[in-house]
Amino acid sequence: MKNIVLIGFMGTGKTSTGKTLATRLGFSFLDLDQAIEAEAGMTIPQIFEQFGEEGFRTREREAVRKAADRRNTVISTGGGVVKNEENMKALRAHGVVVCLTADVDTILARTSARGQRPVLDGRDDGDRRAAVEALMQERAPLYAVADYTVDTSEWSPLLVVDDIVKYLRGRGALHE
Repeated sequence: MKNIVLIGFMGTGKTSTGKTLATRLGFSFLDLDQAIEAEAGMTIPQIFEQFGEEGFRTREREAVRKAADRRNTVISTGGGVVKNEENMKALRAHGVVVCLTADVDTILARTSARGQRPVLDGRDDGDRRAAVEALMQERAPLYAVADYTVDTSEWSPLLVVDDIVKYLRGRGALHE
């Protein structure tokens, strides 16, 4: 079985949905951001502070390369993984790509804690809504490469998982 790769903007529920989906399918779960933190021995905000975004993206590319070789894994990616075409090529080669989306208000509510989202915090300039809207617009074409898209704004992770499983079954990607 191929991997299930969850992409999408920060705060769309990739980690919570990913864990639930992995349990449901009997797959392993891999959160790329957590893997990067474990490998680096520091948090993502610390990586950004010490090495900048490029230092983080280098680590992210290596984590993607390792993750793409796995099987039967739900992979939760960071919001910016789509910025690198090679990342997406590697993930798509052995996985079905599902994009999770949410409306701006939902994302604002889910990403309200500052200091945890370096890319967003760096673009905030006192107007978090404008920063979220700008980043979402910038990344929208990159997220459009997904095989399937689910809006998580009004749904619990369980409902999102039900929808993804229904899609995968309809596509013949699940053999349960």
